[in-house]
Amino acid sequence: MPPRTSNAADPAPTPAEPRPVLRVAVLADSDTRWKWGALTARRLTAAADGGERGARPVEVSGLLLRGRATPTPRQLAEVGEVGIEAAKVREVTAVEFLHTVRDEGYDVLVLALVGGGVQAMLHGLAALNLTRRPVIVTGYVGVVYEKLADGLLLRHGADVVLANSAHDAERFRAVYEGVGADASAVTEAALPFLGGAPYRAEEGRDTVVFAAQPSVPASRADRTYLLRRLVEHARLHPRREVLLKLRSKPGEHTTHIEELPYQKLAQKVPGGLPPNFRLVYGHMGEVLDRTDLLVTVSSTAALESLHRRIPTAVLTDLGVREPLGNHHFVGSGLLTSWDRLDGGYRPRPDGQWLAGQGVAADGSYGTAYDTARAKVAELLDGSQLPPLAPYYTPATAPGYLPGILARHHLAPDGTPLPGAAAPQETGRVRGAVRETVRNAARGAYRHGVQRVAPVIRRMGEL
Repeated sequence: MPPRTSNAADPAPTPAEPRPVLRVAVLADSDTRWKWGALTARRLTAAADGGERGARPVEVSGLLLRGRATPTPRQLAEVGEVGIEAAKVREVTAVEFLHTVRDEGYDVLVLALVGGGVQAMLHGLAALNLTRRPVIVTGYVGVVYEKLADGLLLRHGADVVLANSAHDAERFRAVYEGVGADASAVTEAALPFLGGAPYRAEEGRDTVVFAAQPSVPASRADRTYLLRRLVEHARLHPRREVLLKLRSKPGEHTTHIEELPYQKLAQKVPGGLPPNFRLVYGHMGEVLDRTDLLVTVSSTAALESLHRRIPTAVLTDLGVREPLGNHHFVGSGLLTSWDRLDGGYRPRPDGQWLAGQGVAADGSYGTAYDTARAKVAELLDGSQLPPLAPYYTPATAPGYLPGILARHHLAPDGTPLPGAAAPQETGRVRGAVRETVRNAARGAYRHGVQRVAPVIRRMGEL
Protein backbone atom coordinates (compact mmCIF):
# COMPACT_ATOMS: atom_id res chain seq x y z
CA MET A 1 0.00 0.00 0.00
CA PRO A 2 1.65 3.31 -1.03
CA PRO A 3 2.23 5.97 1.61
CA ARG A 4 -0.27 8.78 1.72
CA THR A 5 1.89 11.54 0.27
CA SER A 6 1.11 14.11 -2.41
CA ASN A 7 2.67 13.95 -5.87
CA ALA A 8 5.46 16.52 -6.37
CA ALA A 9 3.76 17.70 -9.57
CA ASP A 10 0.49 18.46 -7.83
CA PRO A 11 -0.29 22.09 -6.94
CA ALA A 12 0.26 23.11 -3.32
CA PRO A 13 -2.84 22.36 -1.22
CA THR A 14 -4.88 25.18 0.18
CA PRO A 15 -5.07 25.11 3.98
CA ALA A 16 -8.53 24.44 5.35
CA GLU A 17 -10.32 27.32 7.03
CA PRO A 18 -10.05 26.67 10.80
CA ARG A 19 -13.26 26.47 12.79
CA PRO A 20 -13.69 28.84 15.77
CA VAL A 21 -14.03 25.90 18.20
CA LEU A 22 -12.03 22.68 18.06
CA ARG A 23 -14.65 19.95 18.38
CA VAL A 24 -13.45 16.59 19.66
CA ALA A 25 -15.41 13.39 20.30
CA VAL A 26 -14.24 10.38 22.32
CA LEU A 27 -15.89 7.02 21.63
CA ALA A 28 -15.08 4.31 24.21
CA ASP A 29 -16.38 0.81 24.91
CA SER A 30 -15.17 0.14 28.49
CA ASP A 31 -14.14 1.93 31.66
CA THR A 32 -10.39 1.73 31.08
CA ARG A 33 -10.66 2.70 27.43
CA TRP A 34 -12.87 5.63 28.42
CA LYS A 35 -10.13 6.77 30.80
CA TRP A 36 -7.50 6.37 28.06
CA GLY A 37 -9.59 8.09 25.39
CA ALA A 38 -10.72 11.06 27.45
CA LEU A 39 -7.24 11.76 28.81
CA THR A 40 -5.71 11.30 25.35
CA ALA A 41 -8.10 13.93 24.01
CA ARG A 42 -6.94 16.29 26.74
CA ARG A 43 -3.27 15.64 26.01
CA LEU A 44 -3.70 16.14 22.25
CA THR A 45 -5.63 19.40 22.60
CA ALA A 46 -3.66 20.90 25.50
CA ALA A 47 -1.95 23.50 23.27
CA ALA A 48 -5.22 24.50 21.60
CA ASP A 49 -6.91 25.17 24.94
CA GLY A 50 -3.89 26.26 26.95
CA GLY A 51 -4.71 29.93 27.16
CA GLU A 52 -2.37 30.94 24.36
CA ARG A 53 -3.18 34.10 22.46
CA GLY A 54 -5.43 33.30 19.54
CA ALA A 55 -5.79 29.67 20.57
CA ARG A 56 -9.09 28.00 19.78
CA PRO A 57 -11.29 26.83 22.64
CA VAL A 58 -11.82 23.06 22.78
CA GLU A 59 -15.14 21.27 23.14
CA VAL A 60 -14.91 17.55 23.99
CA SER A 61 -17.92 15.23 23.75
CA GLY A 62 -18.05 11.81 25.41
CA LEU A 63 -19.76 8.84 23.75
CA LEU A 64 -19.94 5.25 25.00
CA LEU A 65 -20.40 2.40 22.54
CA ARG A 66 -23.22 0.22 23.81
CA GLY A 67 -22.12 -3.33 24.53
CA ARG A 68 -21.04 -5.90 27.10
CA ALA A 69 -18.54 -3.67 28.86
CA THR A 70 -20.29 -0.30 28.68
CA PRO A 71 -19.26 1.38 31.96
CA THR A 72 -21.79 2.20 34.65
CA PRO A 73 -22.09 5.71 36.16
CA ARG A 74 -20.15 4.47 39.21
CA GLN A 75 -17.30 3.25 37.02
CA LEU A 76 -17.22 6.55 35.13
CA ALA A 77 -17.03 8.46 38.40
CA GLU A 78 -14.27 6.17 39.70
CA VAL A 79 -12.09 6.86 36.66
CA GLY A 80 -11.40 10.28 38.12
CA GLU A 81 -11.00 13.70 36.53
CA VAL A 82 -10.79 13.39 32.75
CA GLY A 83 -12.12 16.78 31.68
CA ILE A 84 -15.58 15.50 30.65
CA GLU A 85 -18.50 15.49 33.06
CA ALA A 86 -19.89 11.96 33.53
CA ALA A 87 -23.43 13.33 33.35
CA LYS A 88 -22.75 14.60 29.82
CA VAL A 89 -21.50 11.28 28.48
CA ARG A 90 -23.97 9.66 26.09
CA GLU A 91 -24.44 5.98 25.20
CA VAL A 92 -24.79 5.15 21.50
CA THR A 93 -24.82 2.25 19.07
CA ALA A 94 -22.28 2.14 16.26
CA VAL A 95 -24.82 3.41 13.75
CA GLU A 96 -25.97 6.18 16.09
CA PHE A 97 -22.34 7.23 16.49
CA LEU A 98 -21.86 7.43 12.73
CA HIS A 99 -25.00 9.53 12.39
CA THR A 100 -23.75 11.81 15.18
CA VAL A 101 -20.42 12.32 13.39
CA ARG A 102 -22.25 13.09 10.17
CA ASP A 103 -24.51 15.65 11.86
CA GLU A 104 -22.12 17.26 14.38
CA GLY A 105 -19.06 17.89 12.23
CA TYR A 106 -16.29 16.98 14.67
CA ASP A 107 -12.68 17.98 14.00
CA VAL A 108 -11.04 15.09 15.87
CA LEU A 109 -12.28 11.62 16.82
CA VAL A 110 -10.52 9.54 19.47
CA LEU A 111 -11.53 5.90 19.01
CA ALA A 112 -10.86 4.22 22.35
CA LEU A 113 -12.16 0.83 21.27
CA VAL A 114 -11.14 -2.78 20.88
CA GLY A 115 -9.53 -3.42 17.48
CA GLY A 116 -12.67 -4.72 15.80
CA GLY A 117 -14.60 -1.66 16.94
CA VAL A 118 -11.96 0.65 15.49
CA GLN A 119 -12.03 -1.19 12.16
CA ALA A 120 -15.83 -1.03 11.98
CA MET A 121 -15.87 2.70 12.72
CA LEU A 122 -13.19 3.35 10.09
CA HIS A 123 -15.26 1.63 7.40
CA GLY A 124 -18.45 3.25 8.65
CA LEU A 125 -16.86 6.69 8.56
CA ALA A 126 -15.45 6.06 5.09
CA ALA A 127 -18.94 5.16 3.87
CA LEU A 128 -20.29 8.53 5.07
CA ASN A 129 -18.33 10.26 2.25
CA LEU A 130 -18.01 13.43 4.33
CA THR A 131 -16.89 16.56 2.53
CA ARG A 132 -14.66 17.33 5.49
CA ARG A 133 -13.88 14.36 7.67
CA PRO A 134 -12.35 14.49 11.17
CA VAL A 135 -8.81 13.50 12.12
CA ILE A 136 -9.00 10.00 13.58
CA VAL A 137 -6.81 8.94 16.51
CA THR A 138 -6.61 5.53 18.16
CA GLY A 139 -4.22 3.42 20.19
CA TYR A 140 -3.91 0.98 23.09
CA VAL A 141 -4.95 1.46 26.69
CA GLY A 142 -1.93 -0.27 28.19
CA VAL A 143 0.65 -3.00 27.77
CA VAL A 144 0.34 -4.73 24.38
CA TYR A 145 1.21 -8.32 25.22
CA GLU A 146 -1.14 -10.30 22.97
CA LYS A 147 -2.73 -10.15 19.51
CA LEU A 148 -0.16 -7.61 18.35
CA ALA A 149 -0.59 -8.14 14.60
CA ASP A 150 -4.35 -8.64 14.80
CA GLY A 151 -4.98 -5.57 16.93
CA LEU A 152 -2.67 -3.35 14.92
CA LEU A 153 -4.07 -4.28 11.52
CA LEU A 154 -7.59 -3.68 12.83
CA ARG A 155 -6.48 -0.18 13.83
CA HIS A 156 -4.78 0.54 10.51
CA GLY A 157 -6.41 3.36 8.58
CA ALA A 158 -6.56 5.84 11.44
CA ASP A 159 -4.58 9.05 10.89
CA VAL A 160 -2.73 8.59 14.19
CA VAL A 161 -2.03 5.25 15.89
CA LEU A 162 -0.52 6.11 19.25
CA ALA A 163 2.21 3.95 20.74
CA ASN A 164 2.73 4.19 24.49
CA SER A 165 6.51 3.79 24.31
CA ALA A 166 9.51 3.70 21.99
CA HIS A 167 9.41 -0.10 22.30
CA ASP A 168 5.80 -0.23 21.09
CA ALA A 169 6.38 2.29 18.28
CA GLU A 170 9.18 0.12 16.89
CA ARG A 171 7.02 -3.01 17.06
CA PHE A 172 4.01 -1.27 15.49
CA ARG A 173 5.98 0.01 12.52
CA ALA A 174 7.54 -3.40 11.99
CA VAL A 175 4.11 -5.04 11.77
CA TYR A 176 2.73 -2.49 9.29
CA GLU A 177 5.82 -2.50 7.10
CA GLY A 178 5.94 -6.29 7.26
CA VAL A 179 2.57 -6.58 5.52
CA GLY A 180 3.21 -3.73 3.10
CA ALA A 181 0.94 -1.25 4.90
CA ASP A 182 1.63 2.45 5.45
CA ALA A 183 3.26 2.90 8.87
CA SER A 184 3.30 6.72 8.92
CA ALA A 185 0.36 6.88 11.35
CA VAL A 186 2.37 5.25 14.17
CA THR A 187 3.29 7.99 16.64
CA GLU A 188 5.21 7.57 19.86
CA ALA A 189 3.62 9.08 22.96
CA ALA A 190 3.01 7.63 26.45
CA LEU A 191 0.17 6.39 28.59
CA PRO A 192 -2.04 9.46 29.10
CA PHE A 193 -2.95 8.69 32.71
CA LEU A 194 0.52 8.72 34.22
CA GLY A 195 1.00 11.30 36.91
CA GLY A 196 1.03 11.88 40.63
CA ALA A 197 3.81 12.84 43.00
CA PRO A 198 7.02 10.79 43.07
CA TYR A 199 7.15 8.16 45.78
CA ARG A 200 8.26 9.19 49.25
CA ALA A 201 8.28 6.77 52.17
CA GLU A 202 6.38 8.00 55.20
CA GLU A 203 7.30 7.09 58.75
CA GLY A 204 4.75 4.73 60.22
CA ARG A 205 3.21 3.82 56.84
CA ASP A 206 3.72 0.35 55.35
CA THR A 207 1.20 -0.48 52.64
CA VAL A 208 1.26 -3.30 50.09
CA VAL A 209 -1.26 -3.14 47.24
CA PHE A 210 -2.11 -6.03 44.95
CA ALA A 211 -3.53 -4.72 41.64
CA ALA A 212 -6.09 -7.30 40.55
CA GLN A 213 -6.99 -7.94 36.92
CA PRO A 214 -10.40 -9.11 35.66
CA SER A 215 -9.14 -11.98 33.48
CA VAL A 216 -5.52 -12.60 34.51
CA PRO A 217 -5.25 -15.24 35.77
CA ALA A 218 -8.48 -16.82 34.57
CA SER A 219 -8.86 -20.08 36.52
CA ARG A 220 -10.42 -20.40 39.96
CA ALA A 221 -7.38 -22.31 41.24
CA ASP A 222 -4.94 -19.59 40.18
CA ARG A 223 -7.06 -16.73 41.51
CA THR A 224 -7.63 -18.58 44.79
CA TYR A 225 -3.88 -19.14 45.06
CA LEU A 226 -3.07 -15.45 44.60
CA LEU A 227 -5.70 -14.43 47.13
CA ARG A 228 -4.41 -17.00 49.64
CA ARG A 229 -0.84 -15.75 49.30
CA LEU A 230 -1.97 -12.14 49.71
CA VAL A 231 -3.91 -13.03 52.86
CA GLU A 232 -0.94 -15.03 54.19
CA HIS A 233 1.31 -12.03 53.54
CA ALA A 234 -1.03 -9.91 55.67
CA ARG A 235 -0.91 -12.47 58.47
CA LEU A 236 2.89 -12.65 58.31
CA HIS A 237 3.10 -8.87 58.65
CA PRO A 238 0.28 -7.82 61.02
CA ARG A 239 1.53 -4.21 61.21
CA ARG A 240 1.48 -3.85 57.43
CA GLU A 241 -1.66 -2.67 55.61
CA VAL A 242 -2.44 -5.05 52.76
CA LEU A 243 -4.92 -3.88 50.12
CA LEU A 244 -6.55 -5.81 47.30
CA LYS A 245 -7.29 -3.14 44.65
CA LEU A 246 -10.33 -4.23 42.62
CA ARG A 247 -11.40 -2.97 39.23
CA SER A 248 -15.15 -3.50 39.47
CA LYS A 249 -17.96 -4.63 41.69
CA PRO A 250 -19.80 -7.93 41.00
CA GLY A 251 -22.13 -7.50 38.03
CA GLU A 252 -20.07 -4.70 36.48
CA HIS A 253 -17.88 -5.37 33.48
CA THR A 254 -14.54 -3.91 32.54
CA THR A 255 -12.42 -4.19 29.42
CA HIS A 256 -12.17 -7.94 30.11
CA ILE A 257 -14.76 -10.35 31.47
CA GLU A 258 -14.36 -11.24 35.15
CA GLU A 259 -16.10 -14.53 35.79
CA LEU A 260 -14.59 -15.15 39.24
CA PRO A 261 -14.55 -11.87 41.21
CA TYR A 262 -12.09 -11.77 44.08
CA GLN A 263 -14.88 -10.38 46.28
CA LYS A 264 -16.64 -13.75 46.14
CA LEU A 265 -13.47 -15.75 46.64
CA ALA A 266 -12.63 -13.61 49.66
CA GLN A 267 -15.87 -14.65 51.35
CA LYS A 268 -14.58 -18.24 51.46
CA VAL A 269 -11.09 -17.60 52.88
CA PRO A 270 -10.53 -20.12 55.74
CA GLY A 271 -10.50 -18.32 59.07
CA GLY A 272 -11.73 -15.09 57.47
CA LEU A 273 -9.74 -12.05 56.44
CA PRO A 274 -7.15 -10.59 58.84
CA PRO A 275 -7.86 -7.11 60.26
CA ASN A 276 -4.99 -5.53 58.28
CA PHE A 277 -6.38 -6.81 54.94
CA ARG A 278 -8.93 -4.81 52.98
CA LEU A 279 -10.63 -4.82 49.58
CA VAL A 280 -10.59 -1.36 48.02
CA TYR A 281 -11.99 0.35 44.93
CA GLY A 282 -11.44 3.88 43.70
CA HIS A 283 -9.12 5.77 41.40
CA MET A 284 -5.78 3.98 40.97
CA GLY A 285 -3.82 7.20 41.35
CA GLU A 286 -5.35 7.83 44.77
CA VAL A 287 -4.51 4.30 45.88
CA LEU A 288 -0.92 4.73 44.69
CA ASP A 289 -0.65 7.88 46.81
CA ARG A 290 -0.44 5.60 49.87
CA THR A 291 1.35 2.60 48.34
CA ASP A 292 4.79 1.43 49.46
CA LEU A 293 4.86 -1.71 47.30
CA LEU A 294 2.69 -2.45 44.24
CA VAL A 295 2.30 -6.14 43.40
CA THR A 296 0.63 -7.49 40.27
CA VAL A 297 0.71 -10.23 37.67
CA SER A 298 0.79 -7.88 34.67
CA SER A 299 -1.53 -4.93 35.29
CA THR A 300 -0.90 -1.58 33.61
CA ALA A 301 -0.94 -0.27 37.17
CA ALA A 302 2.69 -1.45 37.29
CA LEU A 303 3.59 1.23 34.74
CA GLU A 304 1.73 3.89 36.74
CA SER A 305 3.62 2.77 39.83
CA LEU A 306 7.00 2.77 38.05
CA HIS A 307 6.32 6.27 36.70
CA ARG A 308 6.08 7.44 40.31
CA ARG A 309 9.13 5.37 41.36
CA ILE A 310 7.04 3.27 43.74
CA PRO A 311 8.62 -0.14 44.50
CA THR A 312 6.91 -2.57 42.10
CA ALA A 313 6.84 -6.35 41.83
CA VAL A 314 5.58 -8.58 39.00
CA LEU A 315 4.76 -12.10 40.17
CA THR A 316 6.31 -15.28 38.75
CA ASP A 317 4.35 -17.66 41.01
CA LEU A 318 2.15 -18.86 38.15
CA GLY A 319 5.03 -18.87 35.67
CA VAL A 320 6.24 -16.28 33.19
CA ARG A 321 3.81 -16.94 30.36
CA GLU A 322 2.26 -15.12 27.44
CA PRO A 323 -1.34 -15.76 28.57
CA LEU A 324 -0.53 -14.01 31.85
CA GLY A 325 1.12 -11.03 30.17
CA ASN A 326 4.01 -10.98 32.64
CA HIS A 327 6.39 -12.00 29.85
CA HIS A 328 6.26 -8.32 28.88
CA PHE A 329 8.35 -7.61 31.99
CA VAL A 330 11.25 -9.90 31.06
CA GLY A 331 14.38 -7.80 31.50
CA SER A 332 12.65 -5.29 33.78
CA GLY A 333 14.20 -6.50 37.03
CA LEU A 334 10.70 -6.63 38.55
CA LEU A 335 9.95 -10.37 38.27
CA THR A 336 9.79 -12.07 41.65
CA SER A 337 7.66 -14.37 43.81
CA TRP A 338 5.52 -14.15 46.93
CA ASP A 339 8.11 -16.17 48.83
CA ARG A 340 10.73 -13.48 48.25
CA LEU A 341 8.30 -10.65 48.98
CA ASP A 342 7.29 -12.35 52.24
CA GLY A 343 10.96 -12.28 53.19
CA GLY A 344 11.27 -8.53 52.59
CA TYR A 345 12.71 -8.45 49.04
CA ARG A 346 12.00 -5.33 46.98
CA PRO A 347 12.75 -5.45 43.20
CA ARG A 348 14.83 -2.72 41.56
CA PRO A 349 13.79 -1.81 38.00
CA ASP A 350 16.32 -1.98 35.18
CA GLY A 351 17.01 1.53 33.90
CA GLN A 352 17.48 0.54 30.27
CA TRP A 353 14.21 -1.39 30.27
CA LEU A 354 12.39 1.55 31.83
CA ALA A 355 13.73 3.94 29.20
CA GLY A 356 12.01 2.00 26.43
CA GLN A 357 8.65 1.56 28.14
CA GLY A 358 7.29 5.12 28.16
CA VAL A 359 6.92 5.36 31.95
CA ALA A 360 8.92 8.63 31.86
CA ALA A 361 10.22 8.29 35.41
CA ASP A 362 13.10 10.55 34.33
CA GLY A 363 10.82 13.59 34.18
CA SER A 364 10.33 13.63 30.38
CA TYR A 365 6.57 13.01 30.60
CA GLY A 366 5.77 16.68 30.05
CA THR A 367 6.94 16.44 26.43
CA ALA A 368 5.72 12.90 25.69
CA TYR A 369 2.75 14.11 23.63
CA ASP A 370 4.49 16.91 21.74
CA THR A 371 4.99 14.88 18.54
CA ALA A 372 1.42 13.54 18.54
CA ARG A 373 0.02 16.98 19.27
CA ALA A 374 2.00 18.49 16.40
CA LYS A 375 0.86 15.76 14.01
CA VAL A 376 -2.81 16.33 14.83
CA ALA A 377 -2.37 20.10 14.47
CA GLU A 378 -0.71 19.62 11.08
CA LEU A 379 -3.54 17.40 9.88
CA LEU A 380 -6.12 19.92 11.07
CA ASP A 381 -4.39 22.90 9.47
CA GLY A 382 -3.55 21.24 6.19
CA SER A 383 -5.58 20.55 3.09
CA GLN A 384 -8.55 18.20 2.96
CA LEU A 385 -7.69 14.85 4.48
CA PRO A 386 -7.33 11.90 2.10
CA PRO A 387 -10.00 9.16 2.02
CA LEU A 388 -9.74 6.59 4.79
CA ALA A 389 -7.76 3.57 3.59
CA PRO A 390 -7.70 0.69 6.13
CA TYR A 391 -5.48 -2.30 5.40
CA TYR A 392 -8.49 -4.62 5.54
CA THR A 393 -11.00 -4.26 2.71
CA PRO A 394 -13.63 -6.57 1.18
CA ALA A 395 -10.94 -7.43 -1.39
CA THR A 396 -8.01 -8.08 0.97
CA ALA A 397 -9.92 -9.82 3.80
CA PRO A 398 -13.25 -11.07 2.39
CA GLY A 399 -13.43 -13.89 4.94
CA TYR A 400 -12.70 -11.69 7.98
CA LEU A 401 -13.87 -8.11 7.52
CA PRO A 402 -17.61 -8.70 6.85
CA GLY A 403 -18.01 -10.50 10.18
CA ILE A 404 -16.33 -7.67 12.08
CA LEU A 405 -18.58 -5.08 10.44
CA ALA A 406 -21.72 -7.19 10.92
CA ARG A 407 -21.15 -7.27 14.68
CA HIS A 408 -21.69 -3.51 14.57
CA HIS A 409 -24.65 -3.79 12.17
CA LEU A 410 -22.67 -2.59 9.17
CA ALA A 411 -22.60 -4.09 5.69
CA PRO A 412 -19.29 -5.03 3.98
CA ASP A 413 -19.19 -1.57 2.38
CA GLY A 414 -19.54 0.14 5.78
CA THR A 415 -23.13 1.26 5.36
CA PRO A 416 -25.76 0.36 8.00
CA LEU A 417 -27.48 -2.98 7.51
CA PRO A 418 -31.25 -2.88 6.86
CA GLY A 419 -33.08 -2.13 10.10
CA ALA A 420 -29.96 -0.78 11.80
CA ALA A 421 -30.63 2.90 11.14
CA ALA A 422 -30.53 5.09 14.23
CA PRO A 423 -34.13 5.62 15.37
CA GLN A 424 -35.41 9.14 15.83
CA GLU A 425 -36.68 9.74 19.34
CA THR A 426 -40.37 10.70 19.22
CA GLY A 427 -40.71 11.84 22.79
CA ARG A 428 -39.22 11.79 26.25
CA VAL A 429 -41.49 9.01 27.50
CA ARG A 430 -40.62 6.69 24.62
CA GLY A 431 -36.93 7.54 25.03
CA ALA A 432 -37.05 6.76 28.76
CA VAL A 433 -38.84 3.45 28.13
CA ARG A 434 -36.33 2.50 25.45
CA GLU A 435 -33.42 3.30 27.80
CA THR A 436 -35.01 1.25 30.62
CA VAL A 437 -35.40 -1.74 28.31
CA ARG A 438 -31.81 -1.37 27.09
CA ASN A 439 -30.48 -1.25 30.66
CA ALA A 440 -32.50 -4.32 31.63
CA ALA A 441 -31.28 -6.21 28.57
CA ARG A 442 -27.67 -5.28 29.26
CA GLY A 443 -28.05 -6.37 32.88
CA ALA A 444 -29.48 -9.71 31.79
CA TYR A 445 -26.63 -10.17 29.33
CA ARG A 446 -24.02 -9.43 31.96
CA HIS A 447 -25.71 -11.85 34.36
CA GLY A 448 -25.62 -14.53 31.67
CA VAL A 449 -21.94 -13.95 30.92
CA GLN A 450 -20.86 -13.77 34.54
CA ARG A 451 -23.15 -16.30 36.24
CA VAL A 452 -24.76 -18.67 33.76
CA ALA A 453 -22.00 -19.17 31.17
CA PRO A 454 -19.35 -20.35 33.69
CA VAL A 455 -21.79 -22.92 35.09
CA ILE A 456 -22.53 -24.25 31.62
CA ARG A 457 -18.83 -24.49 30.85
CA ARG A 458 -18.16 -26.38 34.09
CA MET A 459 -21.01 -28.78 33.34
CA GLY A 460 -19.52 -29.41 29.91
CA GLU A 461 -16.22 -30.39 31.52
CA LEU A 462 -17.80 -33.11 33.69
